[in-house]
Amino acid sequence: MIVIPQQRKEPVKLAYTVDAGAKRDFDAMAMRAGVSKARFFEYVVQHLTEELTDRGVPNWFPQPEPDDGELPIDIT
Repeated sequence: MIVIPQQRKEPVKLAYTVDAGAKRDFDAMAMRAGVSKARFFEYVVQHLTEELTDRGVPNWFPQPEPDDGELPIDIT
């Protein structure tokens, strides 16, 4: 279960440039969830954190190439 604290310990402002359609979709999801866009962002990040591979990337996202000297391992 995802638990987001009510008070932010270290609040910061975000300034990313994204596609307008993606922003509209994100804003609509937050509104339907009944939370602010900032709170929804925190929930999304927490959810993604639960799906990280050993390389620190969500398991559904293309994985980075192995580091120098590291052998690729296919676990499928």
